[in-house]
Amino acid sequence: MKKLLYSFLAIITIASFLPTQASAQGEFEGEKVTIGLASSNAYDYWNVVVENALEQEGIEIELVLFSDYNQPNEALQNGSLDLNATQGYPFLFSWNDENNGTITPIGNTLITPLGLYSDKHTSVEDIPNGGTIAIPNDPSTYGRALQALEIAGLIDVDEAAGIFPEEKDILDNPKDLQFELLDPAMAAVVLQDVDAAIINTGFASDAGLKVSDAIFADAHNLDNVNPMYINVIAAREEDKDNPLYLKIVELFQTDEIAEIIKESSDGSLIPVFREYDVDIENQTVTEVAE
Repeated sequence: MKKLLYSFLAIITIASFLPTQASAQGEFEGEKVTIGLASSNAYDYWNVVVENALEQEGIEIELVLFSDYNQPNEALQNGSLDLNATQGYPFLFSWNDENNGTITPIGNTLITPLGLYSDKHTSVEDIPNGGTIAIPNDPSTYGRALQALEIAGLIDVDEAAGIFPEEKDILDNPKDLQFELLDPAMAAVVLQDVDAAIINTGFASDAGLKVSDAIFADAHNLDNVNPMYINVIAAREEDKDNPLYLKIVELFQTDEIAEIIKESSDGSLIPVFREYDVDIENQTVTEVAE
């Protein structure tokens, strides 16, 4: 599988948020769990999980902030972390493949909409024949970007390509759109030079853009989005049924946390707590029928 490329500095910053309130007496009284994050914005909702874990269950949680997406998995795999909450399924599967890892999802958290932004057009329909669309070049976002353009009705992508389609997998391109692949951080920078650009939510936010500014976002209808792109809480494979860690998932997947995620991100993050069947070996994710 192709190696994922990210342009983040590999510098770790440790951040502990341990409330001092008297904790509850319970099954997990006195237990400690260390969880890796890769975005400081995640503190908006994870700090509440930390507080609730101590007050309701007597669990102390330490949050550890990383500045890239590889090191949280390395730290989890080597036992420096108990859990992490930094990635979706494609990155998790790819990291395991490349590192002989055993990182395993134990609970869903949220999905970040992937938006199509334009300074020149106000709708997808306005994009002209022969127009140019900028797309992030890292494999996981590149594939999702093409699938987003398919959901928008601009192209047709071969399903056989799975979650990592490339331009060669486009079966139909009725507007003869041109695609410019570039570093994810550059997508917002070139917005004035292209007809539209697929921009990761984090980089869009850095550029002063909101998901509501996008002329299309794939997660506006979750039923159309491949569940592969949902972010997860992950553990080592041998800990996937650990009751303490599953309690952390339970504390995260509450209405309170869902509301904080939506409000603190101004809609740029969407909580998704649905249950899915995950086949690690075949790298598939399917929703469990209710």
